[in-house]
Amino acid sequence: DQSKTEVLVQAYGFTHNGIAQALVRAHGRGVTVKVLLDAKTDSTNRFVTDILQSQQIPLRLDANHAIAHNKVIVVDGEMVITGSFNFTNSAQTRNAENLLVLRSKGLADSYKSNWQAHWNHSR
Repeated sequence: DQSKTEVLVQAYGFTHNGIAQALVRAHGRGVTVKVLLDAKTDSTNRFVTDILQSQQIPLRLDANHAIAHNKVIVVDGEMVITGSFNFTNSAQTRNAENLLVLRSKGLADSYKSNWQAHWNHSR
């Protein structure tokens, strides 16, 4: 809820309502929000994709890989959140997961470039 300009999400599993609502709030504040998900998990992620699409948050599905297994959030071009953590309730409450919050413009630029390459080949 502290993003100012841009939040770019790349996820395999995304069913966590709290994270979805934070993206909706950011979008409502005028923050650019874009979400990129694995195409094969579209039905599993339907609850969240419906929320995002109802708010006109740009969403694409990546079908260019066996699985698009990245779990990344790039915030304001300065912070990268990544790790094994799928954006799901199970990841938060039941699984053994790791999550890194990295504050580095250079690293954020690299992750954003990779995110953009996946966005460009997704639909």
